[in-house]
Amino acid sequence: MAERDIRYIAIEGVIGVGKTTLARLLSERLGAELVLEEVEENPFLHEFYQDRARWAFQTQMHFLFSRYQQQRGLHQLDLFVQRLVSDYLFQKDRIFAGLNLTDTELALYEKIVKQIELEIPKPDVVVYLQASTETLLARIQSRGRPFEKEMEREYLKALNEAYNYFFFHYTDAPLLVVQTDAIDFLRRPSDLDDLVKRILVHHEGTVYYAPLPSQEPATEPRPKKAPRRRAKRQGVPA
Repeated sequence: MAERDIRYIAIEGVIGVGKTTLARLLSERLGAELVLEEVEENPFLHEFYQDRARWAFQTQMHFLFSRYQQQRGLHQLDLFVQRLVSDYLFQKDRIFAGLNLTDTELALYEKIVKQIELEIPKPDVVVYLQASTETLLARIQSRGRPFEKEMEREYLKALNEAYNYFFFHYTDAPLLVVQTDAIDFLRRPSDLDDLVKRILVHHEGTVYYAPLPSQEPATEPRPKKAPRRRAKRQGVPA
């Protein structure tokens, strides 16, 4: 697959790994439409991190339908833009469902998701960003989202293991697995340059990429440009 054939790139990884940062950088570099997951709009999220058992199903279903509405709209975007970069993969919704829902809730969830996932477009390349639990905790603390600070270390560890298990078995699209503990694609341009090249030439199977620590000194990131128009939800209550 040549670079021009890669039109839809999905970035994935556990909370705090840097998937939205990479998606923004890729969008800017490639002149691509940026599709961002609407996380903070979920009205149940704060309660979920305080009492997961009580609020898991409500949180999960809100995310499921929000992602569904947004992803369904990508078919229209595809007619007008050359490339799409998304900071999530729709199928990863199952990771959270399997980790947080009871057996009864999960059975209902599976009936729903099997019907709606048939309408979801598949990416040309999926980039899974890996990091240790310690690295994830440090990055979560540095970005300072209030609801994330309530996250327990054991939950984050379990989530990290669930992500690794899911992507170890993922075969729906070409997959590039990137170990990010030793790289900084935001502050080291050479790290980003190398990663972009690897993404654009990956076209088959699963490839694991574990870069060595860069010798390039880190620089302060440039001021953010105004974000490109992102895909909007339709009909999902806030």
